[in-house]
Amino acid sequence: MVMLTTVAFKLLILNVFGIFATSTVPKASDWPYDVTELKAPDGSITAKFVSVGATLTELWVKDKNGKARDVVLGYDDPSKLSSDPDHPVFNAIVGRYANRMKNGTFSIPISKDPTSGPGVYHIPTNDHNGQVTLHGGLIGWDRRNWTVVEKSETSVTYKHIDKADEGFPGTVTAYATHTVSDGGVLNTVIRATASEKTPIMLTQHTYLNLDAFEDGVNDILNHTLEIGGSKVIDLDTNAIPTGKFINVTGTPFDFKKAQAIGARWSKTVNLCGQGCQGYDNAWIYDDDVSQKTGTSLWSDKSGIRVDISTNQPSVQVYTSYWMNTIRKKVHGGAGKKYGRWSAVAIEQQGYVAAINTPEWGVDQIYSPERPFEWSSTYKFSTVK
Repeated sequence: MVMLTTVAFKLLILNVFGIFATSTVPKASDWPYDVTELKAPDGSITAKFVSVGATLTELWVKDKNGKARDVVLGYDDPSKLSSDPDHPVFNAIVGRYANRMKNGTFSIPISKDPTSGPGVYHIPTNDHNGQVTLHGGLIGWDRRNWTVVEKSETSVTYKHIDKADEGFPGTVTAYATHTVSDGGVLNTVIRATASEKTPIMLTQHTYLNLDAFEDGVNDILNHTLEIGGSKVIDLDTNAIPTGKFINVTGTPFDFKKAQAIGARWSKTVNLCGQGCQGYDNAWIYDDDVSQKTGTSLWSDKSGIRVDISTNQPSVQVYTSYWMNTIRKKVHGGAGKKYGRWSAVAIEQQGYVAAINTPEWGVDQIYSPERPFEWSSTYKFSTVK
């Protein structure tokens, strides 16, 4: 999912908070754009991260011929993570509350359509003409500067302290640990504790193109997708849940059996918003997928496959309809852009806007007595 705000407004906000990037490319050692490289001992996977957003900037895995490809989108200049007005949220940790919030408003305890009064909170809106807060507010965790607190050749841990930013109650202290291991495995764990009751929903907003823009392939429509979910969250015109679910059987949402993303493409018009073609929707997993695969994606062209397990109950799949960003050099450089359908963001998360949907009975309020944990594992392999 992407933030749809005006360029001028975004640049103003970034300057006010003092995080607008300079025109020069920062050095790899310049915090918060300091690069940490992790390599698995067997050479199967290499990942690079920067401190802003605890963000994944490169992810190198081997194709069916043994050649390494960088399969995530991004920038050559990591300072653009803080300043790009299009703000695609490349591969960052998103919070304090990921995805959407109706009217930027919630209550503790949660209630339907709160407006004002004790326990009602208002977060700045930034999407759908001021009717929605997306990804935590004007400056969410993806544009906050995290700090490295522990590092080895295969693992790095970042820390972020959210001191009631964007109007959320209390202070949340979060640690995000990224680890690579033999067999092409990337694991990310985020643990967060709150000083008082507050909603928390996090995700890792990872954009994948398993062909890495090689062999003349510039989109993900021929990538094969499989999701272990029989229902998606029904949305209104602002992409806010109605409280209902859609049974995927017989619809373009049905990926219980592996399908090419573009297999029913003509039927996806308006699924991701009025005039939008593709997906920007949340599937609910049928089962606990913390110890088994919940989502799989692969390309027959490159032979690269990823199987994802998670402790989260849902996965958001966004096929990049709004993407319009200059590519990094390894993907073709400044003469080319990441455009529509150039990647698929696969975001493991909780139920969208559950804090606005009390009829679901989903508890996303955390406290000193109830810490939060998010975990996802990405296992890369090859198909022939």
